[in-house]
Amino acid sequence: MKGVKTMITLERISKLFKTEAATVAAVDDVSLHIKAGEIFGIIGFSGAGKSTLVRCINLLERPQKGRVIIDGTDITALDAAGLRKVRQRIGMIFQHFNLMPSRTVFDNIALALRHSELGKEAKTKKIEELLALVGLSDKSNAYPAQLSGGQKQRVAIARALANDPKVLLCDEATSALDPQTTHSILKLLKEVNQKLRLTIVVITHQMSVIKEICDRVAVMKTGRIVEEGTITEI
Repeated sequence: MKGVKTMITLERISKLFKTEAATVAAVDDVSLHIKAGEIFGIIGFSGAGKSTLVRCINLLERPQKGRVIIDGTDITALDAAGLRKVRQRIGMIFQHFNLMPSRTVFDNIALALRHSELGKEAKTKKIEELLALVGLSDKSNAYPAQLSGGQKQRVAIARALANDPKVLLCDEATSALDPQTTHSILKLLKEVNQKLRLTIVVITHQMSVIKEICDRVAVMKTGRIVEEGTITEI
């Protein structure tokens, strides 16, 4: 992937949490370069700091030290309005789907478009296209309680893609799913990566997930990156 531009640069990121007993470095002086269009994995045991690190990428957690540069913009230097704009280009999916139970599948995706400049018809068309992309065209009027875990995660993926992001962050996105469903969600993420040329960051504690989907991987332990390279190298 020589000559491919860097989409995400983390420069010496540190995130500390103070407890009554001590100060814990959840992320400790981490630097990473993630290329545009690649699927990059971050793996480690529970408590290694992976989820905190991924939340530093879109500043859901603001690091005390270091810079986060997305597509050439230092987002750590932006004001609130600038950050909101950049965050629209960063989709995120979570382990527990985070869907609104009182809203239909269609309305859950529509929520992501509430600040979009698209007209009503264009929004409807967009949502229909996203549902087709994730294979849920027939579930538009269903509620989350009527869906399987895999279907809920597909809705969450559609919602994360609503604003045409350049980056998709996946925080333990398959941890709550059985192996067969995990395989189908990873296949979908791979298709999305290829069709939309998205940069995807996958946080997981499962090596099988990394092997199946990632181009490169970083191994985290106690807040630091201890290894980084291609899947075969690691």
